[in-house]
Amino acid sequence: MASVGGTTEKKRRASETWKHLESKNIEHTHEDESEAHRLFRSVPGHEIKGTVGKKDTTTQQKQGEYPQITGVVSPGSTGVLYCSERATANGWSFENEEWANFGQGAPEVGAIPGGSERPSFIDLNALGAGINEYAPANGTTALRKAVAKLYNEQYRVGMESQYTADNVCIVPGGRAGLTRVASVISDVFVSYQIPEYTAYDQMLSSFRRLVAIPTTLSASDCYHLNVEKLKANISEQGLSVVVASNPRNPTGQVIKGDELKELVEIARGGTTMVLDEFYSWYQYELEEGESVSAAAYVKDVNVDSLVIIDGLTKNWRLPGWRCCWVIGPKPLISALGQAGGSLDGGANHVLQEAALPLLELSRVKQDRIALQRHFKMKRDHVLSRLDKMGLKVHNPPTSTFYIWLDLSQLPSPLNSGLVFFEELLKEKVIVVPGIFFDINPSHRRNLFQSPTHNFVRLSFGPALEELDRGLDGFERLLKRVSSAVEDGDDVHEVVGKNLA
Repeated sequence: MASVGGTTEKKRRASETWKHLESKNIEHTHEDESEAHRLFRSVPGHEIKGTVGKKDTTTQQKQGEYPQITGVVSPGSTGVLYCSERATANGWSFENEEWANFGQGAPEVGAIPGGSERPSFIDLNALGAGINEYAPANGTTALRKAVAKLYNEQYRVGMESQYTADNVCIVPGGRAGLTRVASVISDVFVSYQIPEYTAYDQMLSSFRRLVAIPTTLSASDCYHLNVEKLKANISEQGLSVVVASNPRNPTGQVIKGDELKELVEIARGGTTMVLDEFYSWYQYELEEGESVSAAAYVKDVNVDSLVIIDGLTKNWRLPGWRCCWVIGPKPLISALGQAGGSLDGGANHVLQEAALPLLELSRVKQDRIALQRHFKMKRDHVLSRLDKMGLKVHNPPTSTFYIWLDLSQLPSPLNSGLVFFEELLKEKVIVVPGIFFDINPSHRRNLFQSPTHNFVRLSFGPALEELDRGLDGFERLLKRVSSAVEDGDDVHEVVGKNLA
């Protein structure tokens, strides 16, 4: 059976490093045998769609589930939300410094070496009384012009076609941008790839007009989006829209250069390409200071069917501002403004004004170099410590701040992302199980058959001291299990049990 892990074996086996922990008697093959998976299924919205059965009352009570409200259907939790809820049940809080959060998809927000001064003050009086009014649903003209100017300066120098304010829509966060885009897409086939960003699950589930057509990326190909295969799929399956994160969350890989140019050419040919570029600055294998954007390959900004979503969240390290943008042809931006009036009302007026100086090219260049140096150092540090523990990362990230860790090198049940996640909670460490990146809006699978079942995503977004605290927790978990097995216990009797 093929998988995201790249293996074609029917049964995964632990690596030689961890083979001594394997169970001699037990082998779980279905989610019903796992307490961690039953907990997951007990959450409203996580049940297997299209089936009617008796709920597990034990896990139902453990989750504190109440009867559903008439007419209300739960969409299910995103990965980060579910992990936060389970961590809270185990004693985690934002204020508890004993914990390490490798799950949150956000970078550290404080000062870093070589970076510009962090925003610390907004003078409302200087902005005038009008700042207290609603901003337009598409964003202030000043910020839209500033975003267009920055993209032209970075990626379109010397090109005849230039972005203007008419090509920019300001939105209250990346999810709001995705939601607006999804809301204006008609009844079409939409292509996406597994593994992929968890919010796409909710987007593809909520807008029933979108018919989601998945393809699987393989570890053996470094999770590479094969452009030629994509072209064939567009022709054979009648795909009208392609949605992808680039750089990719969670695998940390990026499409660049000629291949990215080919993707834009596909958009020019009539297939709408929606690219989430939130990690465009996080590049570790390119020349220092370089970033990646499909905007560099657009010929006509009002003709090529390319949609770019980005913002202050990741690159500027200001996730709490919820100030982002969508860039694309003028007709799209007009439609997004209409949708925003009913969906979200628009981004915060004050923060749109405060964002203007942050988009100055000299400041952007300085912060991008500082970010790349700092996060590359953290990436290398985490990879080194994982390697010393015997946890090999077969496809190290070349971008983003995520590590896609394959647990199939560990014995069952530790090789399950959900079980590993629950065991790390006992050590006050949070990661995100891989199943949240299996974009399967109907939750039809036995989760053990998911191509992302054996993975977790680690974020090296937090500060270095928190990363080390979390890695210490990894070591404690592995030592705890090893000691129990050495004392004669079966691994299945000590792992995945007694969950909070």
